[in-house]
Amino acid sequence: MTQVAQEIPKVGLVMDEVKIVRWFKNVGDSVAAGEPLLEVETEKSVVEIEAAATGLLTQILVPVDSRAAVGDQVAWIESVESQGAAAAAPVPRRVDPGTAAPTPPRGASAGVDEARDVARDAARIRSTPVARKLAGEHGIDLGGITGSGPGGRVQLDDVQRAIDASHPADTAAQPLSPMRRALARAMSLSNATIPQFTVTRSVDWTELQALRREFAVRLGSAAPTLSVNDFLLQAIARTLIEFPALNATFSGDPDSADARIVPASGAHIGLVVAVGDGLLVPVIHHVEQLGLAEISRRRKDCVERSLKGRLKREDADATISISNLGAEGPDRFTAIINPPQSAILAVGRRRDGVVAKEGAIVVRPISDLTLTVDHRIADGRLASRFLARLIEILEGHDWRLE
Repeated sequence: MTQVAQEIPKVGLVMDEVKIVRWFKNVGDSVAAGEPLLEVETEKSVVEIEAAATGLLTQILVPVDSRAAVGDQVAWIESVESQGAAAAAPVPRRVDPGTAAPTPPRGASAGVDEARDVARDAARIRSTPVARKLAGEHGIDLGGITGSGPGGRVQLDDVQRAIDASHPADTAAQPLSPMRRALARAMSLSNATIPQFTVTRSVDWTELQALRREFAVRLGSAAPTLSVNDFLLQAIARTLIEFPALNATFSGDPDSADARIVPASGAHIGLVVAVGDGLLVPVIHHVEQLGLAEISRRRKDCVERSLKGRLKREDADATISISNLGAEGPDRFTAIINPPQSAILAVGRRRDGVVAKEGAIVVRPISDLTLTVDHRIADGRLASRFLARLIEILEGHDWRLE
């Protein structure tokens, strides 16, 4: 038979190890390649890890609440390909007691029964993974929290309110949470290793606001509501295709012969989402192939996954991100590049601005867009042309709805 090792993949730039939060399958269960097999906690979020093969889960090597490093083997799957003619039949639910299991890696001491017991205890209180994580960091008992989610499920905001109620504000120094520590490390790395510059221009939202109302009628009430971010995503994707030099990442030491600029396979764009006391950046892939309606659906999925702490392995391969602080944000701000990306667009709040149009003074809804760029990838002239083209698209009528 062929045994396939289930390993911990690298998710995110600063991830070194994880804690096993939950196994979705028990030993003896059938699994399908690509389906969620286990849930792990990183410094930033709770992430689902997909099964490496289709077949039978024969052994769990690392139980719930144990830690594992990136690349560690945490389980074994008997590949369905090794079962010959039996592969076409339903995969059995129990392992043959006579089948010898591979030797667990160093550090895996607890048994499968213990893992099941711990997972069962954790599941008794309905709560989101990110809520459980935050509660654990602050020693909050989930059993004492009334959940505001569906069916009384405890949400992140519920835990945050409990933390605020149990810890009155003081001026004492506070240790960094794991998420804040990861952000501090990533942003320090960004400032230390990426020479960054910014260019800024204003965009007039008049035409886009009218198009949003028109598209809402055309799509109907059952369709997703289009946000400004959906239009930004499509406009950035189109601009990246026209300016491929910015749709890339820098790799290696500039002083090394191995330094290179690596082009992306498509327009993969990150969306900065505020979560708890930190930020997550889920990615929408191949945006250049999507209409606004599909972009809206995927954006909402990204935000929901971020709020639940369920980022995926591929949420780390964007070349540019959008940081939009919304109506409560400042008129203008500068965002720091999220390594290893090459740029980030900061969107100031929409406000009434006095502008000159065809010799007349008019009041229009405007925002300042500030593009931060990796100077190793591009120079000011290219960045200025990129931003000018982006605004030209945003102020125009050429949009793909479906």
